[in-house]
Amino acid sequence: MARYRYAAAICLSGLLFSALLIASEWAGPTQAPPARSGMQVSFIAADFRNGGVVGVYRSFERAAKLLGWRVHAVDGRGDVVEIKRLAAEVLERNPDGVVLGGFEPGYLGELHQAFQDREIALVGWHAGDRPGPTDKLFSNITSDPLQVADLAVEYAMRDGQIGVVLFTDSQFAIATAKTQRMVQRLEECVQCKVLSVEDLPIASAGKGMDERVRSLQRRFGAEWSHTLAINDVYFDHINVPLNALGRKDIRNISAGDGSAKALGRIHSGLSQQVATVAEPLGMQGWQLVDELNRAFADQPPSLFVTPPLLITPQVLQESDDLSIELDFSHEDAYLRLWRQVD
Repeated sequence: MARYRYAAAICLSGLLFSALLIASEWAGPTQAPPARSGMQVSFIAADFRNGGVVGVYRSFERAAKLLGWRVHAVDGRGDVVEIKRLAAEVLERNPDGVVLGGFEPGYLGELHQAFQDREIALVGWHAGDRPGPTDKLFSNITSDPLQVADLAVEYAMRDGQIGVVLFTDSQFAIATAKTQRMVQRLEECVQCKVLSVEDLPIASAGKGMDERVRSLQRRFGAEWSHTLAINDVYFDHINVPLNALGRKDIRNISAGDGSAKALGRIHSGLSQQVATVAEPLGMQGWQLVDELNRAFADQPPSLFVTPPLLITPQVLQESDDLSIELDFSHEDAYLRLWRQVD
């Protein structure tokens, strides 16, 4: 049943972004080199327990295989040492291109230079605090993290006087960028108070949440009205300890990434998570393939930045009557580019 709930949530997310694309014409790249065939690519996942990483990988894999590419994937399970070990194994495979799925090039250490020496194209998803090319990546695919943070914090501000706890993971530059932006916006708000910024690694959220919640309740009591987090994963684990303390009044809002679990929680109305800022993971997976294809052709990156979307119960309820037959506009747009169809 969990598999079908995940699929339904992914479909619902796809419908929402499809609706946006229909309402506004395709805003992605309009020119690209023809698709290269027979390429070998590797996807190094920071942690496949992260729904965002899973979602973007599935889309990446689909697009790459449609082009006849061979796809290899490994899972770092949130461990820095394991990620680097797996990267060394990937290097020995000598692929044409590599995706850093949810971690920064710094995790590679000296291996980064080895990838460059072998002229292996490197692109990233959430591999830095800004979208586009960097000094270590051909391109980093992400929505603007500051825009994501603004959407989340502005939704919380609608409730008037609020006391906010923020959960972040300082291992990641994109998480730090979101957190700093949310704190800045809250400190500028007369009716808002930042109670605490909790630095809890995403990979440890399941083990560390109970004690964090008990500690926060002891410190702040009823003053704690809202929780903001840089990823939905924190809210996979927060409801049980909150309910045990009788704190069903706290409203939880995530600044990323619109995981299947989060969409299901919000849609059901039975969870304290009331919103998430979703990124179009399907579109971003195809963009990863497009950027690699551009690198293979010695052409510059597209500079396309995908828009985020605030997902609330109202948005999901209004989407219930949409057809289950999804309109994958981004897939058609990219295929036409790669096939050089006008």
